[in-house]
Amino acid sequence: MLNAKIDSEVDRYKERVEKFSSSIDFSLFLYLTLKSKYYLILFFIIVFSSAFLYLRYSQPIFESKSKLQVNDNNEANKILELNQIEANTNKIAEAIELMRSKKFVGRVVDRLQIEASYFNEGTFKSNELYVNSPFNVQVEIKNEALYNQKIYITFARDLNSGDLSYTQNGVVKTIKFFTNSKIRGNDFDIRVFLNPEMEKAVVSNALGTNKFYFVIKNVDVITSEMQTKIDIKMLSDLAKTILVTVQDINPKRSKDIVNAVTEEYLSYDIVRKSESSRKIISFIDEQLTVVFDDLKGAEGNLSKYKEQKNLNNNNVEVLRSNLVRFSDLEDQMLQVELEEKLLSEIQNDIATNKNIDIYQLMSLLAGSEDEGRIKDVLNNIQKLLTEKENLLFFVTPKSTNIDQINKQLEGQKELLLRSLSSVHLKYKARYLNLQEKSLTYKDKVDQDPRIEVELARLMRVYSISEKYYTMLLEKKTEYSIANAGFVSQNIILEKATGDGLIVSPSRKSALSVAFVAFMLSSLVLIFIRYFLHDKISSLSEIIRHTSASINTLGIIPKFESTMPLSQLIVDKNPKALITEAFRAIRTNLQFINNTEGPKIVSITSTISGEGKTFVALNIAGILAYSGKTAVIIDLDMRKPKIHRGFEVSNDKGMSTILTNITTVDECLNDSSIPQLKFITAGPIPPNPSELIMSGKLMEVLEYLKTKFDYVVVDNPPVGLVTDGLLTLRHADYPIYVFRAEYSRKNFAQIIDRLRNENNIQHLSIILNGVDVKKGASYGYNYGYGYGYGYGYGYGSGYYSDEAKLNKRKKGFFSKK
Repeated sequence: MLNAKIDSEVDRYKERVEKFSSSIDFSLFLYLTLKSKYYLILFFIIVFSSAFLYLRYSQPIFESKSKLQVNDNNEANKILELNQIEANTNKIAEAIELMRSKKFVGRVVDRLQIEASYFNEGTFKSNELYVNSPFNVQVEIKNEALYNQKIYITFARDLNSGDLSYTQNGVVKTIKFFTNSKIRGNDFDIRVFLNPEMEKAVVSNALGTNKFYFVIKNVDVITSEMQTKIDIKMLSDLAKTILVTVQDINPKRSKDIVNAVTEEYLSYDIVRKSESSRKIISFIDEQLTVVFDDLKGAEGNLSKYKEQKNLNNNNVEVLRSNLVRFSDLEDQMLQVELEEKLLSEIQNDIATNKNIDIYQLMSLLAGSEDEGRIKDVLNNIQKLLTEKENLLFFVTPKSTNIDQINKQLEGQKELLLRSLSSVHLKYKARYLNLQEKSLTYKDKVDQDPRIEVELARLMRVYSISEKYYTMLLEKKTEYSIANAGFVSQNIILEKATGDGLIVSPSRKSALSVAFVAFMLSSLVLIFIRYFLHDKISSLSEIIRHTSASINTLGIIPKFESTMPLSQLIVDKNPKALITEAFRAIRTNLQFINNTEGPKIVSITSTISGEGKTFVALNIAGILAYSGKTAVIIDLDMRKPKIHRGFEVSNDKGMSTILTNITTVDECLNDSSIPQLKFITAGPIPPNPSELIMSGKLMEVLEYLKTKFDYVVVDNPPVGLVTDGLLTLRHADYPIYVFRAEYSRKNFAQIIDRLRNENNIQHLSIILNGVDVKKGASYGYNYGYGYGYGYGYGYGSGYYSDEAKLNKRKKGFFSKK
């Protein structure tokens, strides 16, 4: 089912594609393209002229690039093993955001000093000079309204003075200045000086031949503008590389900006990373001042107290030593006493509790001197308890294995108690020993407790201040070394060298856009003309717009020369191209009806002006030219023409014949061709339709068939009146004439009505007025097959000079 559905959709798609392809007449499309060539040339000129003007007068944009590698190592920190309090961040992303920030771009602007922009005013646009300006200014703006205002400058011949002019509130103000001198004004203070980088002769020549002005911009505005010019993106995360791109209207400035960004990042990176060390050093300096004062005061107090108590350094040292020793003994006694109490609590706990918490005992004994001695016993008890817990998963608490483990636990418990008792006795003996020594040093320091206490206090204060001061000095040294080690580890891999490359306007892009615009506008024009084109241009269009099967006798080339009044041209130039076309039609008539006897050729069209009279006259003429007798009758009694062509009166003719006023023989007229006669329409009757529909017309035609081989009838247009239907039904050769680029496409539907409703058999068509010079491009080649498949080619006999000329023109146009 699925495959069948897919095949069905594919068939529908193919059918739609075929229908679409068949609905488009590519030959007509090509014909309209050639017909629109002047419009296409105009489009081409407009589009590419616009591209040229765009390339010529649009402001060029230049681009410079630089590559930067981001690293983050401080060798001094590694040597000193300093712990820096920094978050573990993505350094590349941090660097990119930093360089995009307004604060950083503001530092770049300060580095470049580009508040003033210099311009050379031209006819259509002004050129920014940047470093090529022959003069420079230093301005301090007082009136913010002057920001972004043009300030024109002119120099005197000696370049030592000049004038500044600007417009404020519609009023032009002028200020005189002297070179290299600061001029103070109400709106700004300014100093003008010549560019020291340029030779004086060049400066003099430039200032004498050009018109200059400068613009002062607010730093915030410049920063915002520069932020839009700078593009920063990561090149490689592994290599930690960043690409900095700057676009600017000045090539030198784009290079300077991109280099300033990378160099400023290196400088700013050092300042930012050393900021912590600098703050710490500043704090240490403040503390050193305070601690130094405290240390100096403590030292003075200690010296003053020694002088008051007559204490020399030896006495102080002995006293200090005894105090230190006495303090140490007191500390040791306290430690022994604590451990003794701890052991007593453990012994009581073990004696009163049958269950021993091993982990609690180990935590209580942690840090004691005898921890290692008791630890082995505790490990044994822990193993037995673990084994007991494992056995309880498989046996009952009263089993033999559990009893054995309990006995072993009791034994280890006794051993533990003995060990603790031994240690307890050892602590008591040690405590007594320390107490005896403490009493000895106490006697030595108890001579004058107040002196000793005050001296100890003063010495302690002095010692603390001295240690704190020494520590601060050490830290200051460490952080000073660290601060000196902040050399930026970032590397500029590639600096912008030379002026920036132009990126806009791009010649390639402009020409590509122009070409696309030209193609689109041309296609739109051609498609519009194609879809609005309702004129018949080829025989294939007539066939495509009709459903009936019709014969195509051929085409009649457009007559380029002056048409003779008679419109009969086959006798004037028998070897011309148009004469050959009528010969081909005469030959193709034989394929439609080749029976013996006289024939009626009935010719009509849709409306007037399609050339049916011209075709009728020349078909009759070419038939007579071949040796056959022919007569042409003018049945278009509403708008008769044949009498004008042959320059005869129209006082008698078909209208008088059909009303029995005159006979046929009386109305026959001779023409310039001996075998050709004609009958005019006669006076215009009030009822031409009734005359034609009367039986008299058929009698006249039958009579003429007895006297002529061919009776050619020029009928009125059937698209306007139905007078010509009678002769078309009875004609041996009913012919319908269309005119190229004149007849509408819907006229072809009349062919279907004539075939289906009026049952006109052997109806043939002729396309008149074809421009043969466009035949090669639009299917008018003369091997088309006059006779609609009968296989007759075009060309018998030879052409005259005019025919050869037309042939050469057609061939040349075909090559084009």
